Amino acid sequence: MVAPFDFALDRELWRWVPDEISLRLTRTPYVPVEVSLDLARLVSEHETLSEAVQALAASEPEVIAYACTSGSFVGGPIGERAMCEAMTRAGEVPSVTTTGALTEALEELGISRLALVTPYTESVTQSLEDYLGEVGVSVSGRAFLGLTRDIWKVPYRSVMDMARQAVVGAADALFISCTNLATYDAIPQLEAELRMPVLSANQVTMWAALRRLGAQAVGPYQRLLIETAPARPVILPSLPTLPATPVVPLFQDFSVAQDFPVSQDFPGPSVPSVPLDPMRPMEPASAPSAEPEPVLESVSDPVDSAQILPLPEARTDEQEGWT
Repeated sequence: MVAPFDFALDRELWRWVPDEISLRLTRTPYVPVEVSLDLARLVSEHETLSEAVQALAASEPEVIAYACTSGSFVGGPIGERAMCEAMTRAGEVPSVTTTGALTEALEELGISRLALVTPYTESVTQSLEDYLGEVGVSVSGRAFLGLTRDIWKVPYRSVMDMARQAVVGAADALFISCTNLATYDAIPQLEAELRMPVLSANQVTMWAALRRLGAQAVGPYQRLLIETAPARPVILPSLPTLPATPVVPLFQDFSVAQDFPVSQDFPGPSVPSVPLDPMRPMEPASAPSAEPEPVLESVSDPVDSAQILPLPEARTDEQEGWT
C-alpha cells in the first residue's frame, strides 16, 4: 500500500482486511505543501510512485494499491491508468488506485448518478467531479469542508452531516472522498438512513485490492461488500459408507405356499409350508386351549343366573352415620 506522507488512518485500512491477509504500507516523501491540486500532482509523480513500490518489493507483495483519491483523479482517467502502469512496471504485480477502484465499484453496482462528500477545497472537489464526468457519472449534489490540512481529525459527526447535505437530488449512491477521512463506522449508519449504497475512498481501495487477491473485504452492513461478494458453494459433510442392506419387499403375495428354510448357521426344525390368507389378520402363536370359551352370538342368548353376582344393597344415611 502506497499512501501520501500525511496519511494517518493505517488502523482503518486494517479493519477491511481479512485475518489471512497481510497489509504493508509505505509513504511518499514529505513535501511542504498544503492539500491542493499541486500537492495531488506531487504525490502522484511516476518517479515517486516507483520508488515507493520498490521499497515494498522486498516484502514480495502480490498487489500494489495507491491510497490517495486526489492524487489519482488529478490527471483524469488517462493519468490514473498511467499511474497503474508505472506501479506495475516497478513492482511487477497488479496495481490499483483509489479513483480507479471507485470507477470499478460504480460499474459493478451500476451507478450513474452520485452524491459527493469531500473535505477538500472547492477547486479540488471540482476536479473530482470533472473526473467522474469523463467516466460517465453525473454528480447530483455535493458537500465539502474546504480543508487544507489535518483532514484525519474530522469526526464522524461532521461526515454524517455533510452526507445529509449532499444527498439532495436523485442520487444512486453517495461517495465520501479522501483516504484521510475516517468512514468505516459511518457507512452502515448512512446506508440505513439514506437507503442507498455509500462508498468511501478507503473502502473501495481495500475492496479492489483484495479482489485482485481473490479475497473479500471485511465490513458489516456495507452494500458494496455484500452485493459483490462471490457466491460460496454449499459443502455438505461427508457421510460414512454403510454396508449394502438387502431390500425386503413390504408386500408379498402369500396366495401361494412358500417354504422358508432355516439358515444353516442356526440349525433347527424346518418350518412347514402353510398357505396364508392375506385378508386374515395374524394371530399370536400360542397353544390352543382344550375347551374354547363360549361366545355370545347376540344379547338374546340365555345366561345362567348363577353366574351373575348380586349387587350390594344401598346403605341408608342412618347406616352411614349421617343424621
